[in-house]
Amino acid sequence: MNEPISITFYGRAGCHLCDETRTRLESLIGKPFEFDIVAVDIESSDDLHQRYLERIPVLEHDGVILSELGASQTQLVKLIAGVASIARDANGN
Repeated sequence: MNEPISITFYGRAGCHLCDETRTRLESLIGKPFEFDIVAVDIESSDDLHQRYLERIPVLEHDGVILSELGASQTQLVKLIAGVASIARDANGN
């Protein structure tokens, strides 16, 4: 069985775009994608706050930015499907 892919979610409390995007993203777990969300609060470090404040929510996989400033359900499906396909190819499946 393959390991689920990991999506890093940069956001912060009180960000409505973060809340909306995270809810959409969470609704896709296991339907049909297996992935984990690693939530990072940008307020946990000055560097993250400076780097991402004007861009959150930011989704990242393996150091590659997938999305900034929110994403629709359709966009998220396409993003996660693309990442899952690349992960399968990398694992020889």
